[in-house]
Amino acid sequence: MQAIAHLLFSPSSPSKVSMPTRPVSRAAQAAQQAAITQADPRWAAVQARSAAADGSFWYSVQTTGVYCRPSCAARTPRPENVRFHVSCAQAEAAGFRPCQRCKPQQSSAIAHHAAQVTQACRILEAEDSVTLDALAARMGLSSSHLHRIFKQVTGLTPKAYAAAQREQRVRSALTQSGDSVTDAIYGAGYQSSSRFYERSTQVLGMTPSRYRAGGTAQQIRFAVAQCSLGAILIAHSGQGLCAILLGDDPDALVRDLQDRFAQAELVGGDAGFESLVARVVAFVEAPGLGLDLPLDVQGTAFQQRVWQALRAIPAGHTASYAEIAARIGAPTAMRAVAQACGANALAVAIPCHRVVRSDGALSGYRWGVERKRALLVRESNAMHQPVAREKAA
Repeated sequence: MQAIAHLLFSPSSPSKVSMPTRPVSRAAQAAQQAAITQADPRWAAVQARSAAADGSFWYSVQTTGVYCRPSCAARTPRPENVRFHVSCAQAEAAGFRPCQRCKPQQSSAIAHHAAQVTQACRILEAEDSVTLDALAARMGLSSSHLHRIFKQVTGLTPKAYAAAQREQRVRSALTQSGDSVTDAIYGAGYQSSSRFYERSTQVLGMTPSRYRAGGTAQQIRFAVAQCSLGAILIAHSGQGLCAILLGDDPDALVRDLQDRFAQAELVGGDAGFESLVARVVAFVEAPGLGLDLPLDVQGTAFQQRVWQALRAIPAGHTASYAEIAARIGAPTAMRAVAQACGANALAVAIPCHRVVRSDGALSGYRWGVERKRALLVRESNAMHQPVAREKAA
């Protein structure tokens, strides 16, 4: 008895008798796995059959024993049966075989198109006046097919890409060459100097002679004020508003403006400038009212297309990066769309704060996610205020 008592009450023995745990049901396990899959951002790409995600991961299906690329056209599997893999080798090591429909081991169509478009870009960069038909014939493609895949990959048409190359060449010639402005224009591939001068302000942000001088003759007036979102810097060139910057440190905003217009003459706003500042601040406080002021928007052809699409989003509404990419005809250019949003220097006027992730979550914002959240809440509340008043009445 003493031996038994010693065993029962020995310090080394557990003080409580552990009860057997109830096994988790198969349904509970499936629900748990489904929740894990649905919380993974890669699941959204599978549901959307995103070709842009091809090559970044693969997924396998437990019930069929195959693995696929994200864009596979097969019926979307149940989330509890899905597992993700970083490579084909990893999926095969786990016992899965390649899908015969999407053939995940082969180069994707988008990669093949990218190679073709790269070849087309090299031709357009080397030759000034090649037409779409001539370009397509040299590559063994139809004009319509080349036009479609070129826009899908680059976000630009071949014509717009060629124009962007000419613009880059003329910028380089004006800053580096000792030739005249006219020689620089023709040397860059423009067929007519008059056609270039029609667009010179949009291409260079100023006249060619002023650009050649380093922009030193350009004068930009600016002022720093306070709004509910913190410090705000408003700058105006001769063409229109060229910067609306938000932040916490006014000095940092001024340095940002100096970096953007390094060769320009920055002049503090006078008393007459205060009325413009007041209009911009009022717009930032209530974006739904609109801003009836000209904008001096300087950016690449692709950036300007993105910014134009952003300005079409109504106050109180949002769009995803994928939706913006689709609207400008470049459904695979989501990352480039995000970069264009980050390059925007006209806060609220070009409403990049209205772009969110595909799941509705807030992503990065140049002037801080909290400001982005505040702007969206403010616009949403303003949109629903008339409804609230009608109900109260």
